[in-house]
Amino acid sequence: MNRVAGVLWDMDGTLLDSEKLWDIGVRELARELGREMTQEIRHALIGASGANALRIIFTELGLPPEPEAVAAAGHFLEQRVTELMSGPIPWRPGAVEALEMVRAAGLPTALVTNTKRSLTELALETLGRDRFDVSVCGDEVPHGKPDPAVYLRAAELLGLEPGDCVAVEDSVTGVAAAAAAGCGVLVVPCEIPVPVHPSRVHRDSLIGLSPTDLDEVLRTCRAVAVSDPGAS
Repeated sequence: MNRVAGVLWDMDGTLLDSEKLWDIGVRELARELGREMTQEIRHALIGASGANALRIIFTELGLPPEPEAVAAAGHFLEQRVTELMSGPIPWRPGAVEALEMVRAAGLPTALVTNTKRSLTELALETLGRDRFDVSVCGDEVPHGKPDPAVYLRAAELLGLEPGDCVAVEDSVTGVAAAAAAGCGVLVVPCEIPVPVHPSRVHRDSLIGLSPTDLDEVLRTCRAVAVSDPGAS
């Protein structure tokens, strides 16, 4: 039956317009390291886990990834983003209504993010903890997105099969993780384009999202998987 059993929500750039806060943090970090953040490097960081983001920053800025320097950079970035997330965080268009629609439909929900738990807890002050049955963060699995571990864990906690769930994502990295987990994937791009692919469904925004739309995402993704098992 092609009815969605649960919805797995990405956070930054999907529900919250928080990538703009991360943008401030990573650009200030680059200057702290004596460099300037280019737009190309910034785009490569969108959706990346903390460890991967630091690796990209040091590699692309041409800095030796000495453990002490990387640890100090991680501490700087976490402290700055903590400051930026300590107040209300802007929502993405239609996100509040989409969350309430899913709740009203009685669908189990999970927040699935590469952001570490301490920062996610700040974001949940805006999101509302009661809107999610479970949450899984990037520092709670062996590898963050694009590895599928966060999505597999979220589905497990909900007692659902990943293939019966729809994941809602905004980034190339997140889409790769959700697809690898076997979820149906709804893509709502935010800061950067996500290539169109027949194995996923794209929307311009979450405005007007309905349970029927989520069912259609699952049907579409399943149909492609059956006709082309190698599609991703």
